[in-house]
Amino acid sequence: MDAPAVIRALGALAQEHRLAAFRLLVQAGDEGMHAGAIAERLGIVSSSMSFHLAALAHAGLVSQRRQSRLIIYTVNYPAMNGLMGYLTENCCGGVPCLDDAVCCPPQTNIANPHPAENVA
Repeated sequence: MDAPAVIRALGALAQEHRLAAFRLLVQAGDEGMHAGAIAERLGIVSSSMSFHLAALAHAGLVSQRRQSRLIIYTVNYPAMNGLMGYLTENCCGGVPCLDDAVCCPPQTNIANPHPAENVA
């Protein structure tokens, strides 16, 4: 994933209703959901939900397919995985992460984040 695509994806997710819809669609899996069902689950007006889903689709995070009269939305898992990969690409100091590695930065003492600077 390149930087402009990441910025579009993060921008689309940087809104409460879109983030909630995306998370709901991740849970729905390949079956997906139609806009009315998503709106109902999230307590949002259907027309607003369609607007938010369009933003997610424009960012490439969701796909849509027609099923009879309904448009079914599903997560674009390769795009989601690409975004996650981009964000965690250098989490292990620039070396490839091991499958069982937990990516955690070294702990910083919040009270004294630069202890060497305080040495007399």
